Amino acid sequence: MNFDELFDDLYPGLHRYCARLSADADVAEDVAQEAFVRLLERKVQGEPARLRAWLFKVATHLIRDQVKIRENRWRLLEENPVLPHAHAPPDEVVERREREGMARRALDSLDERDRTLLLMREEGFAYREMAEAVGVQSTSVGTLLARARRRFGKAVEEIEGESLKERIHEGAS
Repeated sequence: MNFDELFDDLYPGLHRYCARLSADADVAEDVAQEAFVRLLERKVQGEPARLRAWLFKVATHLIRDQVKIRENRWRLLEENPVLPHAHAPPDEVVERREREGMARRALDSLDERDRTLLLMREEGFAYREMAEAVGVQSTSVGTLLARARRRFGKAVEEIEGESLKERIHEGAS
């Protein structure tokens, strides 16, 4: 019996079995198809009765796995409910974007080593890792970070000052 004949002969029963076991027609269709795909991929051979038993066993395992996944998802959602995202008021969104833009400009104004150290520290890298990344001794990372923070702070202040001047100028126009 070739694969097409086997599929035509066994698929309807396998699909019904999966639908009853899963109580979901879409899941049943996916599982029945996946069982046949695995039959082909693994090149399982034998009499139709043996292949039928193999397909039903694979389908049973696939559905059991899906049930476990679904139960785990529900448990996780109950323990960590997804709350609707509250939209921030427009003025807060604008202010946040302005702060982010100023921080980005301040970072861009720093030299590469300062920028790398600050960003790596923010991501929780150890001094040893940071030292390797920028090519310095790990004992000097603390001092270099302190200097980079000062430079970043000054850059932010300068950018804030420029921004304030622009607002004042726009207000006077």
